Amino acid sequence: HYIQARPSLISKVRRADLVICSGAQLEIGWLPMLLRKGNNPGVMPGTPGFFEASMFVNRLDVALSTDRSQGDVHPQGNPHIQVNPHNILLVASALSGRMIELDAEHRSDFEHAFEVFSKRWNKAIEDWEQRALPLRGKRVIAHHKSWVYLENWLGLEEVATLEPVPGIPPTAGHLGSLLERFSDTSSADFIIHAPFQSEKPSVWLSERSGIPAIMLPLTVGGSKQAEDLFSLFDEILDRLLGAESS
Repeated sequence: HYIQARPSLISKVRRADLVICSGAQLEIGWLPMLLRKGNNPGVMPGTPGFFEASMFVNRLDVALSTDRSQGDVHPQGNPHIQVNPHNILLVASALSGRMIELDAEHRSDFEHAFEVFSKRWNKAIEDWEQRALPLRGKRVIAHHKSWVYLENWLGLEEVATLEPVPGIPPTAGHLGSLLERFSDTSSADFIIHAPFQSEKPSVWLSERSGIPAIMLPLTVGGSKQAEDLFSLFDEILDRLLGAESS
């Protein structure tokens, strides 16, 4: 959400052949300014050099109407597409095609790379889905609506969020109402938050309700174990299944 358009980034955009973003207005607070200052016609929206990843998946939580009372919502849909591995494959296929469009001389290299990746990735998805069967139907309290694609993939049910409205930090009053609603472990199975979100609200509710609180990496680098896309999903499942069995 928040990146400063530093001179070093502007210089990189000016020299870039391809700019890749999540899209769905996730980067609306900084990317338009960065593109404008970079002044590179080849990577502007609508050109082959601009790649908006979420355009190639089925976006969830698309808002029919929005206003300020709804908080930080994305009218074009939830942008956190990377926590469903099927989305990763769709984006990889589209990105491979875009690379071929930009650098046709290396078509065979891009096609081979995608073929190798897709075979390995499809096998990994089969393994992850088999491992995740015990999670189906589990009820989740999320800090922020970051996990709708993960929930849709695994069959989890999001029953509440720690934020009273998206983008507004958890308040004492809202947490108190959640405690009344989820006063024991039979009412929800997990409380989850991303590493860049404060763990205090999750821990507060967990200590009083007995519902396990889990930090899940939202992307590569979100934990020491999540070193690449494969270990990202390994780590997410390890943490969920570890809490489910404890």
